[in-house]
Amino acid sequence: MTEERATLQRLGWSDAFDEAWTALDRPGAPARVTRLDRGWSTAARTLTQATGDDEPVRLRNIGADVAVGDWIVPSEDGERVEHVLDRTSGFTRRASFDGMRAVSHTLAANIDVVFLVHALGSPPSPRRLERELVLAFDSGADPVVVLTKTDLVADPEPMRAALAAVALGVPVLLASGITGDGIDAIRDYAVGNRTLAFLGASGVGKSTLVNGLVGNQLLATSAVREGDQRGRHTTVAAELVPMLGEGWLIDTPGVRAVSLWLSGNGIERAFADVFDLVDGCRFRDCKHDREPGCAVQRAIADGELDPVRLTALEALIVEEEALEKEQKAREKAADRRSKDQRRPEAAEYDGMRD
Repeated sequence: MTEERATLQRLGWSDAFDEAWTALDRPGAPARVTRLDRGWSTAARTLTQATGDDEPVRLRNIGADVAVGDWIVPSEDGERVEHVLDRTSGFTRRASFDGMRAVSHTLAANIDVVFLVHALGSPPSPRRLERELVLAFDSGADPVVVLTKTDLVADPEPMRAALAAVALGVPVLLASGITGDGIDAIRDYAVGNRTLAFLGASGVGKSTLVNGLVGNQLLATSAVREGDQRGRHTTVAAELVPMLGEGWLIDTPGVRAVSLWLSGNGIERAFADVFDLVDGCRFRDCKHDREPGCAVQRAIADGELDPVRLTALEALIVEEEALEKEQKAREKAADRRSKDQRRPEAAEYDGMRD
C-alpha cells in the first residue's frame, strides 16, 4: 500500500472510489471537501490540511454540485472543482430557498452513519423523526437516533420509548455532551475511519455533542430559549471535523424544516410497519379508508397501529407526488428556455441548409 493511499484512507477513502478514480486517469491525488462557503470549497489531501496545521486547498465551486464530505478533482490550474467523484451516500433534501422547491440540496456526502439528534427536556417529535428516517434511508447511510441532554431529565425512558416506536429497530442512543454519557458508544461507529453526520433542529445539542467527540470546543455553542428549548444556529456552515483517534464528523447547521426530496425506498423502510399490513389487504388497490378486508384499518381498530402513522404516511406520499410534478414542470420549462435561446445565426444557418 502506498503512503499516498494510506493517507487517503485516513481521510475516509474506501475501495468504492478506486474504480472512479482509475477511470479518470489523472495525475496527483483527489481531495476531500472539509467545508463549504459561498462559492468556495475548502478541501484536504493530507491529515495536516484536514486538521488545520497546514494550509488547505481552496477552490471555486463554478458549475459543480459539491457537498461537505465529497471527494473532488481540482482543475489543472488548481483554481476550481473540475470533477466530483460519485458519492457512496448523500443526505439530500429539497432546497429551502424561495423559488427552488424542485431543486435538491445535499447537506453531507459520503457518510457511513447519520445520527438523527433529538433533545430530552422537550416534547418528542415523532413526525419529524419519520421525515428524517425517510431521508436517512434514502441517503445510503445507516441511521441512528440520538437523544441528547440526558443530564436535564431524571428519566429519559418515556421519550426514548416514544421515538423507538417510530424508529422500528433503528438504534436509539442516549447521550450528553456535558457529562460525556454515551459519547464512547457514538465514537465506536467511527472505527475504521468512517464518517459520521449529525442532523437535527437548532438547539438539540449537536454542537455540544460534537465537541465531546472531538475533545475540544471546536464548534461554538449557545444557550437555548427556556420556553421551547430551541436555540440559535451555532453551526453556521457544514464542516468535516477529525475525531480523536480515527474517524470524521460532519456537523451541519440546525435544520428547522425537514423537506423531503424524491424518495427511493426510504418511505417504505421508514413505514415498514404500515407497508407490512398493506400486503394483507383484500384488494390490491385498497385506499385504506372504508374498503372491506383492509388489514390497515383492522390493525387500527385492534389498537395495533396508531392512526396517526397512516395519516403521516399518506401526507408524505402526497408531498412526494407534488414534488415530482414540480420537478417535471421545472425540467419542461428548462427545455423550453434552451430551445428559445438558440443563436439566431444557428437558426439562419439551418434555414440555408434546408
